[in-house]
Amino acid sequence: MKSFLFSLLFTCSALALAAGSGAIQIAKPQAAETPPGAKTGAVYFDVVNSGELDRLLSAEAKDIAGSIELHTTLLEGTLMKMRQVEAVDLAAGETISFKPGGLHVMLIDLKQPLQAGQSFPLTLHLEKAGVLQVTVPVVKRAAMMDAMPPHHGQGHAEHGKP
Repeated sequence: MKSFLFSLLFTCSALALAAGSGAIQIAKPQAAETPPGAKTGAVYFDVVNSGELDRLLSAEAKDIAGSIELHTTLLEGTLMKMRQVEAVDLAAGETISFKPGGLHVMLIDLKQPLQAGQSFPLTLHLEKAGVLQVTVPVVKRAAMMDAMPPHHGQGHAEHGKP
C-alpha cells in the first residue's frame, strides 16, 4: 500500500512540475540552493509555446522573495552582466529556455535560503495565457553548475539595470 501511495504521489508531483494546461507549458522548473545569508537566487525553466505569440510579463513568489525580476545575462568581454528585461516574447511554436548564463527569473531579497529538496510556488503572468502556477523544486548547486555554459562564472559579474 505504501508503494502505491508513493507512486501516486510521485506521479502527481511530476504532473504538477509541467505547469500549464493550454498552449503555454512550463517544463523543468528548478532553482539552485543558496548559501546562508544569500539575498538573491534564480529560477530556471523552459517555456514551450504550442500556440500563438505571447509574452511573459512578470513572476511572483511572495513567500520566497521581496521582489522578482525577469533577467538576462550578457557577456561583454570578460564581464558577465545581468540586466532586467520588461517582458520576454514567446514566439509561436518555440521553446524559450530560462537557464544559467541566459534568461532567468531573479529572486531578490530572499526571505530565507533556498534549500535543496524543498520546493516553492511561482506564479507567472502572461499577456494572453494569463496566470500559470508552477512548483519549483530546489536542487543542489552542483547540479546547476553542470548546466552552465563554458563562460559562465569567468571574469567578474556585474548586476544592475540598464
